[in-house]
Amino acid sequence: MRRIYTLLLIFTICTAMTGQEKSETLGMIVKVNNYWQEHNSPQCRGFWDNAAYFTGNQAVYELTGDNRYLDYSIKWANYNQWKGARQMDESKWEYKTYGEDHNHVLFADWQICFQVYIDLYKLERRTERIERAIHVMTTQAKSDANDYWWWSDALYMGMPIFSKLYTVTHDERLLDKQYQCFRWTDSLLFDKDVHLYYRDAKYVYPKVKTSCNDGKSFWARGDGWVLAGLARVLTDLPQNSKYRPFYVQRFLQLAEAVKQCQNQGGYWSRSMLCEDDAPGYETSGTAFFTYGILWGINHGLLKEKDYKQTIDRAWKYLSTIALQDDGSIGYVQPIGEKPDPTRTVDARSQAPFGTGAWLLAACEYYRWLKH
Repeated sequence: MRRIYTLLLIFTICTAMTGQEKSETLGMIVKVNNYWQEHNSPQCRGFWDNAAYFTGNQAVYELTGDNRYLDYSIKWANYNQWKGARQMDESKWEYKTYGEDHNHVLFADWQICFQVYIDLYKLERRTERIERAIHVMTTQAKSDANDYWWWSDALYMGMPIFSKLYTVTHDERLLDKQYQCFRWTDSLLFDKDVHLYYRDAKYVYPKVKTSCNDGKSFWARGDGWVLAGLARVLTDLPQNSKYRPFYVQRFLQLAEAVKQCQNQGGYWSRSMLCEDDAPGYETSGTAFFTYGILWGINHGLLKEKDYKQTIDRAWKYLSTIALQDDGSIGYVQPIGEKPDPTRTVDARSQAPFGTGAWLLAACEYYRWLKH
């Protein structure tokens, strides 16, 4: 009997501690999102840097049900006319080079906004919210090209749109094209020995080497985009999809490789295998990795016992170092494509995609905490 009372006491204490941590985590999420929205207008372009924040904002809305966050997203979508790049003449649509102009309709950095628009459509099924998304992505799905995602970031920006849009249209061509394009990118950028992705073909070894024994160079945010992108694909991909096993295989391989690269301080350095190349804290890659790993645990793909230390360390960094007293998220490497030691990364280094990544990780952490 005494043993039963002891176990009940331990359970009660653990439950109370978990409840307090959940409350504290939710408080951080609200503080961070409120800070961002109080200091940044929703009237901003639908390009990747802003749109990545809005994927995080959507996660916060789904967690809290706070209509302020929903209204903020709708204002942004209305400002962008529920479009990405706005060129209407399909003969002028581009994707093979980087471009911020409105001709780059098929360029994934201009398509990530569709992920948010689709989520908003599901809340209120108004066709104007996804008309452009359906037109653009169906056109892409019917094309013969598979080389749309030639840089790793695109696996977060563009790849999840196909399975997310499939949940609305049930058009199998979307899943076929998603897989074909991913296999093309995977063949170009996935390192079969290290199980990490190069940022793009310019960085494939031995074109670029680290200062650590002339080794392979992998950029944390680049691989963060991939792990997070795979999580988002698997969220919407049918369980019985013939393509699911390959996505799961790569997700598991990448998660394990990422775990091995974590710094003792809980963050992932910009140069994953050689911190000397770009030393110091970095939040965006760390947050995307944390989100992806937590998503994997929460959805039964990763074993909690294998990743608990990784998560504990990462959350300590995200909640005590990345998170500033005023609710801002610091130590975000500015826009770039490599571990660049010439770019300042400090407590005041903020960016919409960094805050979005932090919010995604925090929402998954909240779900991971025991009920």
